[in-house]
Amino acid sequence: MSRFLRASILLLLLASCGGGRYSAPRDLDDACAILNERPKYYRAMKAAERRWGIPVHVQMATIHQESKFIGNARTPHRYALGVIPMGRQSSAFGYSQALDGTWDEYRDEAGGRGARRDDIGDATDFMGWYMDESTRELGISKYDAQSQYLAYHEGRNGFRNQSYLGKPWLIDVAARVGSRAEMYRGQLASCGKL
Repeated sequence: MSRFLRASILLLLLASCGGGRYSAPRDLDDACAILNERPKYYRAMKAAERRWGIPVHVQMATIHQESKFIGNARTPHRYALGVIPMGRQSSAFGYSQALDGTWDEYRDEAGGRGARRDDIGDATDFMGWYMDESTRELGISKYDAQSQYLAYHEGRNGFRNQSYLGKPWLIDVAARVGSRAEMYRGQLASCGKL
């Protein structure tokens, strides 16, 4: 076999193995397909459900909205005069799109110093911790994906002050999160993963 052919095959093998760590699952509209394709996601979400009581379908719908299951997702850049990059819109990063300050609070209280936002286990644990606190402070049901999402997006004080009422687009997004959670719940029940 020629040296060029061997190098080409090696390069093809390396390319097929790498680069997919942060890619989204193929079918984002099928909860069972997502969890079958990425068994690690299911283990992580079940662990967060056991620890914090937040159902898998609520976690999945929130992650779908925040990052489309892309582990290294970031907010878009801001531009001055339409062309000069001015940094990102926020510090949100990872599966859960946790902000720097909130992530630091989570690591200090529950996650440990080694927790990473681009790790699905840490991201789902963060989400469970945050939503459990929202349940305790605000009385939001752990099964109410729409309200949990509003508190997640606006922060607990923003939810308490109903800041979302001035953002009709956000109310629509939260309603879609609620609908997706119900869709995922039905799918997970049908494949025995609820």
